[in-house]
Amino acid sequence: MSKVNSQQPINSAATLVENYAAGKRDFSRAELGNANLQGVNLKGADLSYADLSEANLNGANLRGTDLSFADLSQANLSDANLKGALLISANLRQADLKRANLEKADYNRSTHFPQDFDPVKAGMQIKEG
Repeated sequence: MSKVNSQQPINSAATLVENYAAGKRDFSRAELGNANLQGVNLKGADLSYADLSEANLNGANLRGTDLSFADLSQANLSDANLKGALLISANLRQADLKRANLEKADYNRSTHFPQDFDPVKAGMQIKEG
């Protein structure tokens, strides 16, 4: 099997899952718009600055995942575990957060949520500065 260049952008769900299984955790700037990542385990991964717009993350384990500055607009995050995730300046506009576990997830004033979403009710923590 060929060695994956660490500079090569992650742009498919299969590549992401394969690299995660091999012990890699840095997927910052991954390009996974519209990817089907339903039920995938990405616990503790770095997906900062990633494009996950319109991705299917239904039931995914994103516990402790760094999603800072990630584009999660219109993503399906229903039933996803985002406990302790970093959502600093993340774009969650029009994302489906039904039944998502956001307990102790961090956000800031630049994090964009779906209309009528209350991060405090969801158990999230605001980080100032």
